Parts: sequence; structure tokens; C-alpha cells
Amino acid sequence: MVVTPRPSRPRRTLARVAGSLLVALGVSAAALAVAPGAAAASTSRSTGATSSTAVTASAPTDTRAMWVWDTSTPTATVDLAVSAGIDQLFVAVPPNLMTSSQLPAIRTLVDRAKAAGIRVDALGGDPGWVDNPTWVVTYWLKPAKSSGLFAGIHVDVEPYSTPAWTSNQPTVVSNYLTLLDKLKANAGTSPVEADIPFWFDTIPAKAAGGGTSSLDREIMKRTSGVTVMAYRNTATGPDGTLDISAAALTAGAALGKPVRLGQETTYLGDTAAERKQTFYGWTRTDMETQLMQVNAGAAAYPSYAGLAIHSAAGYAAMVP
Repeated sequence: MVVTPRPSRPRRTLARVAGSLLVALGVSAAALAVAPGAAAASTSRSTGATSSTAVTASAPTDTRAMWVWDTSTPTATVDLAVSAGIDQLFVAVPPNLMTSSQLPAIRTLVDRAKAAGIRVDALGGDPGWVDNPTWVVTYWLKPAKSSGLFAGIHVDVEPYSTPAWTSNQPTVVSNYLTLLDKLKANAGTSPVEADIPFWFDTIPAKAAGGGTSSLDREIMKRTSGVTVMAYRNTATGPDGTLDISAAALTAGAALGKPVRLGQETTYLGDTAAERKQTFYGWTRTDMETQLMQVNAGAAAYPSYAGLAIHSAAGYAAMVP
């Protein structure tokens, strides 16, 4: 989500990529290989209609972000982002960044991205963070901020991956929201954004002022915006991207928060449930046909803030 101004630059779509960047730059898929984040659950359901509430911090709907988990090839990564019309990068940042061996590559990546007019946010997250918010602030957030490299903070915590999610979900939910509160309190002027699965509207959470709410809404209240892991390779119809993301887009419109829709390109597995969540094995052109339909449908929601591609490695491996 774009919540602060960026230098203007020509918009490009994935369909306009002329040839394969891998061929042009001689970059192998292995060079950008990463361990992708967990895919969203394959729960299917119908959702409600859009709200008319205006979103004050929304980005143009043709903006696109990309997750970058491997920062070891900064030049190729930024060239890939430029060729794909990416406006924003979520770049993985290790703990203790200022003393990390990854700092030089990350600094190069950020500098090159900024020169290309691409916003860069610090990306981090682990399910264990929900139980260690003080550690996260001290050893991850503050070093990332002190580097002066990043425009914002982007977290991908996925608390449902903790063992306690099945045995004591209310505590995990409460701890996760406390983590977001502490990140926001220590982020200063840096906006904090979060990745969420599309089904968080079904998870109960206590509202800050009392009463019952849903986890997606409580996360939005604590952040500058969210990216929904709406991982489907069909845009329309039951259980398509637009169907499963409708609840989050509606909540974002009601709360005045921008909502990006994440799309997957990495290999998730060979079952039908896994294949429907990713564009792995598709061409970029065929994927773009679906993404244009997502853009067209989601634009009806005032909260819609564009797409996010997971991830740089998966996209780089696709053929035109």
C-alpha cells in the first residue's frame, strides 16, 4: 500500500514486459531463489458488497508491489522490478541490520530502487514474534529504522502458524494485536503495514474500545493499511480472487484503510487446493489476463490500493 508520496514514473503492466528479464540479464531462477511465506488458507466463502466510505490514503489502483525475500542480487532484483512496473518493494530485513553481513547488499538494493522511483519498505516477520514484541522492537524495528533506508515498515507475521493457534487462539490473537500496537508506538513517522490472509474476517477479536470485532478490522485499526494474501489464479467467480478478498476490501473502505491484494507466483505443491493458489507454471501474459480482471473488479472498492506480487523469485522464474 502506498501511504506516502513517491516520485512519479510511467506506469507499466506485466503484459508490457518485452521478453524475459532472466534472458536479458542472464539471471537464473536459482540466483533469486527464496523461501516463500506461507500461502493463505484455501477456505472458500462468499462475501458482501462494497462500502461507499472514502479512503483517504489510497493509492492509484494501477500500482504494484513485490515481496523480496532474497536480497543477495540487488541489481537484478531492481531491474526485475523496473521491468515489471513495480512501484513498491517489501524488502526482507534481518535482525540487527546495522551489523548484519546483508547490509551492503540491502543498501545497494534500496539505493538503486530509490533511483528508479520505487518505494522500499522494511519487511520482516515470524510467527514467534507474537510472543516476543519487545525483542522485535529492540532487535528488528529500531535497527531497521536507524538505517534510514526505508519509507515504511511491512510485517508478515502469520500468527496462525504458531502451535497455540489451535489450542489457545484468543491469546494468540491478543498477543498479535499487542505486537502491532508496540510496532506502531515505536515506528515514529514510519507507516506500519501488515500482510493478512483473506479469512481473518472470520476470526473474532476484542475491539479496542470493548465489544466484539474481527481480526482483519482490528489489524486495520492498528496499521496504515494491509496486503491481503488473496491467493487465487482466477479473478472472478466463486472462490476467485475478487470473491475471497471482498470482505477485506469492504472493511478497508469502512475504516478508511488501503487494501492491496497479494497474488502468488511460487510453487506451493501439486494438489488442486495448492495449484489454485498460485500462478506458478503460468506465463506472465496469461497471469496478466487475470490480474487485469482483478484490477477492474476491485476498483469498485474505494479501499483498493493495487496488487502485490509474491515474490521476486517466483516472478523472475516465469516466462513471458
